[in-house]
Amino acid sequence: MIVKYTFGNPFPTDAVIAPVNEGENQTAFSLRREKDGVVFERALQADEIVYGLGETMRGINKRGGRYVSFNTDDMHHREDMPSLYGSHNFILFDGERKIGAFFDTPACVTFSIDFEKSGKAEIFCEGGNLNLYLIESESAYGVAREFLSVIGRSFLPPLWAFGFGQSRWGYKTQKDIQRVVRGYEKAGIPLDYVCLDIDYMDRFIDFTVNKKRFPDLKSFSAAMKEKGVRLVPIIDAGVKIEPGDPTYDEGVEKGYFCVNEEGKPFAAAVWPGMTHFPDFLQPQVREWFGNKYAILTDQGIDGFWNDMNEPSIFHSEYTPRSQKYPANEKYRERDYKRFFHTVDGKKIRHYDVHNLYGYLMTRAAGEQLQRNIDHRYLLFTRSSYIGSHRYGGIWTGDNASCWEHLRQNMLQMPSLNLCGILYAGADTGGFSGNATRELLLRWLALSAFTPLMRNHCMIGMRKQECYRFSRAEDFRTIVGFRYRILPYLYSEFMKAALTNDMLFKPLSFLFPDDERARGIEDQLLVGDSLMMTPVLEKGKKKRTVYLPEDMTMVRYNREGFSCSQAQKGETTITVNLNEIVFFIRKGKLVPVGIGGKNTAEIDLNEVALLGDGKIYEQYLDDGLTKDCTLKNVRILKK
Repeated sequence: MIVKYTFGNPFPTDAVIAPVNEGENQTAFSLRREKDGVVFERALQADEIVYGLGETMRGINKRGGRYVSFNTDDMHHREDMPSLYGSHNFILFDGERKIGAFFDTPACVTFSIDFEKSGKAEIFCEGGNLNLYLIESESAYGVAREFLSVIGRSFLPPLWAFGFGQSRWGYKTQKDIQRVVRGYEKAGIPLDYVCLDIDYMDRFIDFTVNKKRFPDLKSFSAAMKEKGVRLVPIIDAGVKIEPGDPTYDEGVEKGYFCVNEEGKPFAAAVWPGMTHFPDFLQPQVREWFGNKYAILTDQGIDGFWNDMNEPSIFHSEYTPRSQKYPANEKYRERDYKRFFHTVDGKKIRHYDVHNLYGYLMTRAAGEQLQRNIDHRYLLFTRSSYIGSHRYGGIWTGDNASCWEHLRQNMLQMPSLNLCGILYAGADTGGFSGNATRELLLRWLALSAFTPLMRNHCMIGMRKQECYRFSRAEDFRTIVGFRYRILPYLYSEFMKAALTNDMLFKPLSFLFPDDERARGIEDQLLVGDSLMMTPVLEKGKKKRTVYLPEDMTMVRYNREGFSCSQAQKGETTITVNLNEIVFFIRKGKLVPVGIGGKNTAEIDLNEVALLGDGKIYEQYLDDGLTKDCTLKNVRILKK
């Protein structure tokens, strides 16, 4: 059961799109009004688990942390960091009562969950204007399914978006891309797409192409597609102040940019220099900006990543130029309070609706891509809010090449799924820093299970394309595993999206009465059949795994798949750098294919079935059609 409670005068977010009942007297929280907002408080039981909050730091269980929903561009992801790029205000209390709570407001929200061992959850909603959605069910998993049913179906990417992608800030020319593709071809490592960072643009101006670096993008895109490799360019939120540029001129003429205190277009510096920010809160602006993507889709592009859309600001017309990146946070917050959106003729301070900006940029792109091209597209974003999952996925931002961030990647997946975001992944290998061979192999072994599997790093750091490391055959094996497991991963993703389910689940969701399982965070259920058990520590080849039931252990290496039976309880497994070990639940099956150098070579019909089950329901389509329903499920029998 889900009930909506209204406080103050909430700003509409369109996060919840299904009708729900409205209530008057909620009993899940006590309420305390303060000068700057409202505090919701709830006592926690000693063994109560608190899930949710999407893209945040710390564990799957959010107890002991303080989290602030205020979308922030800061690449230094420490465990105590309160804010990241997205705001996902859904939490789930798994105690005697199973209660979900979505604090639907675009303003700043602070979640103190048993912080400093307070024994309670305190949620401070700045301004006090929000819709609170409360859900109760007999199980935590039931609460999650109920919430997913009211926020809308996940974006459905094409099959090629589940392939392996290579990216780097620093690919400057068409020849750079060609060298990368040849490197993967020579090493025999599969590849489906290469991302183009800001250097493909003309002076970092949106919807332009540098003709010296990419003389004929349309022909180049076609030539890459013949090799089975797509190009995925970046689009930033800020539009350069550049008279003569059509996007800039149209935006100024039609009043499509956010304005400053004087009513003129607000100016702030990002990569191209001084820019204006499109006012994505206006539907006509979303349509206008989204249609600009046709400039690139007309050149054969059908995948994009949206960036810098918190929005990130280096400095503005009101603040001094920063000498370091990112900009000093106190100045950035001041800037957010000094520019405005126009909604139904009224000026709305950006600070009060800040967390919607990246979501609405994604919506702008997603709605028009859906209208303007006749097949499924790839779109993922950095900044997000609940609801953006309907238009695109996310990557978890500018992480680092460290073991802590490898582990964080795993911890974030079920939390993101709880908030509707199924298509997600991290910068494999780490964005900043210098990835070691060991770290990259272990990260690839984890990313092989995440829908978005992209190797990405920043300029000035070690080049971490897989073929650059010694013994490339090990990378061929690990990346090749992704293509062998795709019949299962694609099927489970599509079924989860079409039935309002999670792809990644903590063990406790399916084994709620198993106390040992409730505390495990380094093993995850992936889909209905599989449990992933990656190695997350430096220098380790062995790890302990807990099996809540008898399972089939599957080992994959260059020799292929091998299976053995494993009994319920604790077991120690050895996982070499060129191996992946996972488990299949009792009575379940996992279809695996023969692989290929890209997804175009994969026939999802050609599968072998692993496990001790009898039947597997496989979702199967051509990987591009928009007609995605459960009618596309076929029954496989062992």
